[in-house]
Amino acid sequence: MNLVNQELYPFASHFARINGHRYHYVEEGSGDPVVLLHGNPTWSFYYRQLICRLSHQYRCLAPDHIGCGYSDKPGDEHYQYTLEQRVRDLETFLQEKHITGNIHLVMHDWGGIIGMVYAHRHPEAIKKIVLLNTAAFHLPEGKRFPLMLHFFRSWPGAFFIRAFNAFSGLATIEGVKRVSLSRAVRKGFTAPYNSWKNRIATLRFIQDVPLRPGDRGYDTITAVQQSLPQFRNTPVLIAWGMKDRVFDRTILQAWKSYLPNAQVHEFEDSGHYILEDQQQAIGDLITDFFNTA
Repeated sequence: MNLVNQELYPFASHFARINGHRYHYVEEGSGDPVVLLHGNPTWSFYYRQLICRLSHQYRCLAPDHIGCGYSDKPGDEHYQYTLEQRVRDLETFLQEKHITGNIHLVMHDWGGIIGMVYAHRHPEAIKKIVLLNTAAFHLPEGKRFPLMLHFFRSWPGAFFIRAFNAFSGLATIEGVKRVSLSRAVRKGFTAPYNSWKNRIATLRFIQDVPLRPGDRGYDTITAVQQSLPQFRNTPVLIAWGMKDRVFDRTILQAWKSYLPNAQVHEFEDSGHYILEDQQQAIGDLITDFFNTA
């Protein structure tokens, strides 16, 4: 199971059985729960340094969505790669772990909409929220769906993802702006996606983005978007890499309008993999944010 350098990812693997599939997660530390939700094409590896830091004071749980990381990677005949199923998986996982309150949510990329659907449905369970280059609403006015993602939704793009791990590999280069990832870290991000079969979730996440009414998941995102004002009095920290081509300034501005009381920290020299570009700074911000009453 150890596909990556254990010095980089020094955690014991745990598994829940959800819907007949093995759902991998990291669990470290004790105290109030911190639930760290990754996006696409990453996995719990993305939070490795933050887990090491926070687990001295908090119970950190970082699951791998089905099809990602060390979780099972079933075919379409055995699993629905949809937003709704992702949220159900998270609900089942947290129920089985008896986590029903004081949740500190940390979310990046697709983890944002998965986590905020959960928060929308269980607002009483949420204590604090951290948003890292993510979204939980429809494309703001004037924001177009990126051409790169349009390409990956096409047949040629899908082939490049499944045959060559193009999306995951490209992200380890394009996702950082301030640093260059070491070969070991790049391998850590891409290693679980090492075959055509194991790259299914990377593609399905891209295909599952709802762009217009009638698309699967569109109504779910509408409901979450309409519910965001209920979190205006919830402590929220937003840390943003401003050189992100997908989750750009327009997305950040939308968050500011929905959650005007949030603490916002903009990193002009950083990209989509904001934690990789700013490990120390983001770690400091989140630690201080969680430790403030």
